[in-house]
Amino acid sequence: MKAGDLLVLLRAIYQDKAALLRRHEAGARRVGRYVFNNTYQYIIAREDTHLAWLRDAIEGMGGTLSDLPATSAVDPTGSEREIISADLDALRGFIERWRTKIDAVTNARHRLMLTLLMGETLEQQRFLEQALAGRADLLGRRTSGPETAGSVVGTRWME
Repeated sequence: MKAGDLLVLLRAIYQDKAALLRRHEAGARRVGRYVFNNTYQYIIAREDTHLAWLRDAIEGMGGTLSDLPATSAVDPTGSEREIISADLDALRGFIERWRTKIDAVTNARHRLMLTLLMGETLEQQRFLEQALAGRADLLGRRTSGPETAGSVVGTRWME
């Protein structure tokens, strides 16, 4: 793969991953159950890291992100289950779009980064599949006691 083609690929993956991040941030505001919201927070943190990796790779190749179109805001509606299901579909679409293209990357450094990014995206897919199945041990098992009661509010500051 030529450097110019790799740069185009990295920018496209960056744009798609940024859209997933916005989607998951919006989902986290609507999915209040603690165990599921914590999973969203974990996914968001990893996606921030993925975007930093991609940004560094793009800039390291002399590219910029300033001319990429802005990622549109997402405002999910529906039940918690419907939101999680839609986010799972978006993750599956990302994986389907990029998996084979990542396999074609010949630059060892960038291929490893993209392989790690894809592996973590597959893990995110598994988390959301488990959430839809009602699993409460998404990020680990509780030592004892009931699940945390209540829910996370969608707004950080409330008057």
